[in-house]
Amino acid sequence: MTPTLRRLALDDVELAYFEWHGEGDGPTVLMVHATGFHARCWDGVIRALGGASRRILALDMRGHGRSEKKPPYDWRQFGIDLAAFADALELDGAVGVGHSMGGHCVVQAAAAHPDRFSRLVLVDPVILDPQSYGSLPSFASAEDHPVSKRRDRWPSADAMIERFKDRHPFSLWDPAVLADYCRYGLNPAPDGDGFVLGCPPLVEAAIYLGSAGRDIAHLFAEVVQPTAVLRARRKAERDGAMDFSQSPTWEGLAAALPNGRDVYLPQLTHFIPMQRPDLVAAHVRAALVGADAVE
Repeated sequence: MTPTLRRLALDDVELAYFEWHGEGDGPTVLMVHATGFHARCWDGVIRALGGASRRILALDMRGHGRSEKKPPYDWRQFGIDLAAFADALELDGAVGVGHSMGGHCVVQAAAAHPDRFSRLVLVDPVILDPQSYGSLPSFASAEDHPVSKRRDRWPSADAMIERFKDRHPFSLWDPAVLADYCRYGLNPAPDGDGFVLGCPPLVEAAIYLGSAGRDIAHLFAEVVQPTAVLRARRKAERDGAMDFSQSPTWEGLAAALPNGRDVYLPQLTHFIPMQRPDLVAAHVRAALVGADAVE
């Protein structure tokens, strides 16, 4: 089923989002992507859910996909945007699903507007051990961050797929999800010469810089919704500055939440929705029916 592209003007930014018009009963599902990704990266999970049997919303956060490229790219601002989005659409008891940065944002929004969310599925969220925030690596500017050097322009989505399909970590992904990432992650270049990334490298680098010091442990007590925390494996060290495959999630996160449940997945990398969209779909399905475990 093809979703509808919609736009919503908040106080200072216009956000794009996709809506699948399900006919089934039950809560809306709100899906929030990782840094540098986009709303249609959730297509594989939605396919694994059996299509849009219910209303599903997937949002392009500011700076990403088809949303406006407008700072600030601070993670607190992303949380404010998501809370305002949920409020504007008058969500009532939605299931909030967030991957990586998206999980960080979902926690902020659920704490700000608890009635808007009934359950949460946090997929390897970038929520660190509160003791570690003072020791994060820093860069002088977005231009200095290695992410800013990523290739931005592509002649086609097929060329991007061909380039990435045999490279780590993309080689671990479900091929259909890689195709979604590339096909929907490119926008026509302003000068008409090919395509450019929906999240420009400098914007992505600025977002990583905007994560520094964003400890949200003070919000944990307010996140009263039953919450599944899916965690991937954590390696002792990264394989280079651009290795984002290890889990950033604090091992104690689920225990720190009033109704958290830890799901450890050591066989997977940080890119859980890309490797196992079916597994994420199973956890979303469990949340939709109020189950505390995946069968």
